[in-house]
Amino acid sequence: MFTATLIAAEGQGVGDLDLVSVLLAEQGCISSNPAEWQTPVWIDEGYAIDFAFDQNPAAAREVLEGELGPIDVIVQPAANRRKKLLVADMDSTMITVECIDELADYAGIKDRIAAVTEAAMRGELDFAEALDARVALLKDLEASAIDRCRAERVRLMPGAKALIRTMKAHGARTVLVSGGFTVFAEPVAAEIGFDVAIANRLGIAGDRLDGLVAKPIVDAATKRITIEAERMALGLEVSETLAVGDGANDIPMIQAAGLGVAYHAKPKTAAAAGARVDHGDLTALLWAQGYKRSEWVTD
Repeated sequence: MFTATLIAAEGQGVGDLDLVSVLLAEQGCISSNPAEWQTPVWIDEGYAIDFAFDQNPAAAREVLEGELGPIDVIVQPAANRRKKLLVADMDSTMITVECIDELADYAGIKDRIAAVTEAAMRGELDFAEALDARVALLKDLEASAIDRCRAERVRLMPGAKALIRTMKAHGARTVLVSGGFTVFAEPVAAEIGFDVAIANRLGIAGDRLDGLVAKPIVDAATKRITIEAERMALGLEVSETLAVGDGANDIPMIQAAGLGVAYHAKPKTAAAAGARVDHGDLTALLWAQGYKRSEWVTD
């Protein structure tokens, strides 16, 4: 059995529900025998609804994403829907900015560094080499700029707290793994409620950045290794895991998860992921797991 969850964009409805059933039937996703499970079930009326079907999930995803307009569609097996492990990216996923770009603004070189960040996130540059090159450009920036940047620029992504705190309240382990820096990731993880944060360490000499980042660098391979190691340590099946990110360096961990989600992602990442959230915020991942709003933990 499979579930297609339709999640409305802000201020939008989920559209023509009869059309969804027709599309699923036309794609051969529903067996010919009528069954009670074929009746759509609202998670939260007007916001998120589940359609059950029993075959051809790839066809279901393709037709629903292509025909239903500005809504998010998550297609997945019905079993193990509520995940017991979440591994998440930080920059542009759990927070709204790329920290290295904002830090570069205090050095007066944001445009120069942001262009490299964008190329790296699109998968056009080697991540580790691009990180070393960008950090080198920050050499001699006053270390106090880190605290200023964190206070003035770093903002949590809408839905981040609800996602992590709700999953934790239901027994899941949550891990933040970032190709960014511990000076941002650790406070962000603590504020949101993650169990642990993994990120790179910026070199600081005295009161200034020394232009170096500690090795080994947290990169795409690290992210994949992290989700696999955490899963095995918990004794979980792949289907019990969730990963979310936006950049090309998130692809290996997204593909290693039972539900791998590209969140407002770069094209390469969106194409590689098993699910996409293009319109809603991170609470879409709660609806994808079948959590009603009455179950969300927001404090």
